[in-house]
Amino acid sequence: MSPATKKIELHHVTRVEGHGNIYVDIENGAVKRCQWAVVEAPRFFEAMAIGRKWDELNFLTSRICGICSIGHQLASLKATESAMAVKPSEQTVLLRKLLLLGENLQSHILHVGYLVLPDLAGVGSVIPLTKSNPAAVGVVVRLHRLANELCDIVGGRTTHPVRAVVNGFTMLPRPRELVDLRKRLEASIDDLQALVNVLKSVAGNLPAFERDTEYVALVSNSEYALYDGLVGSTDAKPVAVEDYLKVTNEYIVPQSTAKYAKYHRASYAVGALARYKLNHAKLSDPARKVASELGLTPDARSPFMNNIAQVVETVDSVVEAMNIIDLLLMGGLKEEPSALKVKAGRGVAAVEVPRGILFHDYTYDENGICVMANCIIPTNQNHANIQLDMEKLVDEIKEEPREAIELKLEMLVRSYDPCISCSTHMVKVRWL
Repeated sequence: MSPATKKIELHHVTRVEGHGNIYVDIENGAVKRCQWAVVEAPRFFEAMAIGRKWDELNFLTSRICGICSIGHQLASLKATESAMAVKPSEQTVLLRKLLLLGENLQSHILHVGYLVLPDLAGVGSVIPLTKSNPAAVGVVVRLHRLANELCDIVGGRTTHPVRAVVNGFTMLPRPRELVDLRKRLEASIDDLQALVNVLKSVAGNLPAFERDTEYVALVSNSEYALYDGLVGSTDAKPVAVEDYLKVTNEYIVPQSTAKYAKYHRASYAVGALARYKLNHAKLSDPARKVASELGLTPDARSPFMNNIAQVVETVDSVVEAMNIIDLLLMGGLKEEPSALKVKAGRGVAAVEVPRGILFHDYTYDENGICVMANCIIPTNQNHANIQLDMEKLVDEIKEEPREAIELKLEMLVRSYDPCISCSTHMVKVRWL
């Protein structure tokens, strides 16, 4: 095989959740094939939701993902509340926002610290880093543990929380738990700065690659939108969450068991970078400072900057979590009734999970039994963008050694922090 001819077959890209393959054929310097192939088995969660009661869906759908289980649960609760015409209390909303910030911190630290940092440090996994840079690994472990414990305190469990229910919580955190948690969050600022310093020292190893695309995320006039808002785009005015099908436009491709999505262009991106581009003016001052330190600007067009945006969001999540705890303690936590009147209806909701905007859509009958469900996962929405990024990247680096091409393609996939198995759901086939 000549140097200008290369064949790449990467089965099951490592350090991502789920199974995805990369295929590239370069013949005599020309790219003949470049394919991002999702081979994960479908998981039928929408089908499992049919026939379930209104108070079961949030626990079922949180199992779609072990990393974004909190976001799925909150999207599910909001969709059910919308269908039943229920408006939760301010206290419930604040506790949910705090829980979501915990998940954002938890997931971003895991991804950047354990899965991305090894690439930037030039090693195959986090294990060698425990010897070459034990201080950095220690920072990651402490921050991740703190995020886990935040989710425990508010949700009752690190993964698949048990306290959040329709229109309330079954158990509230104790005030002393929140006081102690706030102190630990404030103390974590030093660790966050240490993580930023580590990233600054290796950020030069991010591949120099850009591609212009559309970015989609929740937007709000009042806050850095994670829990609520309109569906924003860098290409258009915001639309209501209920109009999400006009945004996602899912379609099927032969090489993928997960659907693709497109809006105004052939693809769009969701995730931390999309949120930053659309909401950066609402970031806390410490988070803006970190963005400046790490060279992140609103006109960033590199998918690799998504990981930098994740670090910026970790800082913002800590600051906002402390603010919410202050509000909760100031108001005094109160036990609240969570009853509702069951009725027929349809509810649509969206929240931002670490990987991007997530939609849940349920229809209930008069007995509160689900008769239709649709969940559109962030990674679903990113697959087409990954494919188009990959095509442009391969064309730019096709002259490089095969091993270098393989690494950059794996890094590209990892930059999206994909949750591949979560994005593979039921496809209806109608035989004609």
